[in-house]
Amino acid sequence: MSSRHKDTPGHRTETVRKPARDAFQKSPHQKEPHQKEPWRTAPVIVAQIPEAGLHREIEADLAARTAIAELARLREVISARAAFDLTPKSDGKVHVTGRVTARIGQDCVVTLDPIENEIDEAIDLIFAPPEQIPQLADLVDDDADDAAEVPDPPEPIMNGQVDLGRIATDALLLGVDPYPRKEGAVFETEAEADDPEGNPFAALKALQPRGSKKGDNG
Repeated sequence: MSSRHKDTPGHRTETVRKPARDAFQKSPHQKEPHQKEPWRTAPVIVAQIPEAGLHREIEADLAARTAIAELARLREVISARAAFDLTPKSDGKVHVTGRVTARIGQDCVVTLDPIENEIDEAIDLIFAPPEQIPQLADLVDDDADDAAEVPDPPEPIMNGQVDLGRIATDALLLGVDPYPRKEGAVFETEAEADDPEGNPFAALKALQPRGSKKGDNG
């Protein structure tokens, strides 16, 4: 699960545990036919990760930024970078931690003026061989005492690889504010003057016979 908070206007700092499932409703490696990969990078081969771990940094080029902007319906993606640390674990699992930062162009939902926002997403994921996923998912559910603190099951390692570009894309998409506002912009509603003729009690008063008073019985 992800925990979210805003530090300053136009700046988002968030922790992401499962960007792939939140952003695409599926594992980052479970692709639809001919699905376009916005941020293409060389996948990391799990068997080649040294015991001491592996550090990788990637930066989205113009083509990748354009594709991400189209996918997220953004005005533009000005910059996007990601840094990862991959650590091998027991039974072929891999712990992937890192951070994705980006600067994006959006339109204020109040004024429609162009604005720029920054994204800062921390990533903490476990990848495991596909055949281990069902069992590990059951263990996660059994060990969780509080439903609000249930950890996420691992992501599957497909074809012996971990796709950092896909992970970075998913995290970036989760960091996009769907309702961006220019600093100081607020929705304003026009104050309407009271219309006595539109008052329902005024209508009832108009139906009351002349000369009658509240409480009269005859």
